[in-house]
Formats: sequence, C-alpha cells, structure tokens
Amino acid sequence: MRIGELAKRSNCDVETVRFYERGGLLDKPAREANGYRCYSEAHLEQLNFIRHCRSLGIGLSEARVLRCFQANPELACDEVNQLVDRQIARIHQQIESLRLLEQQLRTLRGACDVNRSVGECGIMRSLAEGGRSEDSSRGQRFEKTEDR
Repeated sequence: MRIGELAKRSNCDVETVRFYERGGLLDKPAREANGYRCYSEAHLEQLNFIRHCRSLGIGLSEARVLRCFQANPELACDEVNQLVDRQIARIHQQIESLRLLEQQLRTLRGACDVNRSVGECGIMRSLAEGGRSEDSSRGQRFEKTEDR
C-alpha cells in the first residue's frame, strides 16, 4: 500500500508516517520501481503500535525502545515493566503539578469576587504584581511544562 492509504488506515497524517519513518520508529518500506514507498500490513501494525504508545503519553524515545522489544519478542519484559513504571511516575508528577496549578488559579480567582472594571480587577492586579515579583526560575519552570 502507498503512504496515503497507510495514513488513512491508521487514522493519521501522511507527515506523521514520514516523521516516524525518519525517526526510526517505523521500519523503512520497500520501494517500487517508480520510487514510491510500498508499505505492508506489518507497517500498519507498527504504526498503530506507535500511535497507541503516544496516546498513553509515552515519549518517542520510549516508543522506540518498545518497538525494539516488539521486534524481539523472545526478550524478557523486565525493561518494558520498568519503562511503564517510569511513565506512571511521570503521570503522577504531572497530576501533582496540575493540582498545584489549580490551587494557584483558585487563589487567583479569589482575588476578584465581584464584577468590577478591569482596572479594579483583583485578578489583573495580582497577575501584574506577580509578574514583577515572581523569581525568573519559577516562571521558566511553568514555561517548560507547557512545552511537553
């Protein structure tokens, strides 16, 4: 099958297929005489596997490791278990970070409990004051979290 059909059958974009292929997550396909890539059912299974990993929040490097295990089913799965345990720990950290963020937003929301003009809004005042007094490392931490 051609790349468009593979993308359609796996419910993803053609560029996603190319990205995974370039990244070594998806096996290189055979080439037809005209140079077109020729994908097989095995590629569809690989792509679905990768997409399922990604839907679970598993990063590309970890998905690459899992693909290696998929290609070598005779290996022991201890490392697979450890990888999933690390992912669970990351999820717990993210949950705690989100709880802290929620609490900060609730506190911020409490700064304005009546309808006022924006110039008198406690939320806007708190945001402006916090931006001036907040140390730069704390702001950078939140920016990095958003990139993930």
